[in-house]
Amino acid sequence: MDTNPRPIGFWLKLVDRMIDEQFASTLEEHGVTRRQWQLMNVLAQEPSTVEQLDAAVAPFLVGPGDSAAEHLTELIDSAWVDATPTGYELTERGRIALDKLSEVVAAQRTLATEGVSAEEYEQTVAVLERVARNLGWND
Repeated sequence: MDTNPRPIGFWLKLVDRMIDEQFASTLEEHGVTRRQWQLMNVLAQEPSTVEQLDAAVAPFLVGPGDSAAEHLTELIDSAWVDATPTGYELTERGRIALDKLSEVVAAQRTLATEGVSAEEYEQTVAVLERVARNLGWND
């Protein structure tokens, strides 16, 4: 057993990077980025303005200049998202694509959590949420 375990920051950064890489690779094979995937999921719930989309995916935007608007262009070109006078909405074609992508992502998540019980997963998420709130995060 390791008598000098690595700190939580090491594991958080490593797992985050590996999740990003796996999702990027998996989704790229299907012609979307992780940010686009996230935006499609938000739009599947309800039409949204760019400001609402920015807020929904804020933790995943790269920097101050990054915006959901930049990630929507290809989705609009693919006819998966429509730009409307009040914002953006997922098209029927987009919903079909999202359903197919959801199957691929579910398989990836199953692989990533292999050997982790549902209880362990829920506890891990709850602990990470508590740490984030302790550090000042408010949703």
